[in-house]
Amino acid sequence: MSEHYFTARPGSAEDLRPLAVRLAGTDLDLVTAGGVFSPDRVDLGTQVLLREVPDPPEHGDLLDLGCGWGPLSLSLALLSPQARVWGVEVNERSLDLLRRNASAAGAANIRPVLPEDVPADLRFAVLWSNPPIRVGKAVLHDMLRQWLPRLLPGASAYLVVQRNLGSDSLHRWLDETLGPDGFEVTRHASAKGFRVLHVRAPGAAATG
Repeated sequence: MSEHYFTARPGSAEDLRPLAVRLAGTDLDLVTAGGVFSPDRVDLGTQVLLREVPDPPEHGDLLDLGCGWGPLSLSLALLSPQARVWGVEVNERSLDLLRRNASAAGAANIRPVLPEDVPADLRFAVLWSNPPIRVGKAVLHDMLRQWLPRLLPGASAYLVVQRNLGSDSLHRWLDETLGPDGFEVTRHASAKGFRVLHVRAPGAAATG
């Protein structure tokens, strides 16, 4: 069976490699490796998401779902240094890279964790994700059904999905699945063949 970036323990050589990137206005010298998603650059979808989303809340628990080597987690942490950022990922090599990169960036507020290691009662002030579309619809839908309801009242999730990989059908599914529970699903932005979907949880957002 071929190995994917969503494999829990990649069998390929780790092969650490340097990567210089600019995130949240900060130049960073990071590391990546084989066996993870987009190891050689910040992928285009993530670039679109970072360019289009509003700044995250300054405080609270912030979630990067499917964190990879960490571009979204690092951006969240640098933009909101008083918040706690959860980088959630099934690929243990990705989590190790995120630990290394958080240290390199001085982002002590990042928690790289497996999904089962997030406290069950935790609720999130924002969720950013470039979700792993290639895991298939069933796994993707289960993942979103698990995490999107964990948003705080009035909190937002932003998902970036390539148009030709089913962004519009995912939009419809989210609306049909979560809309009856009061979630609002809209297209926040469209650029370079990607859609940024905005999912807003029911209720009034906390203030102060």
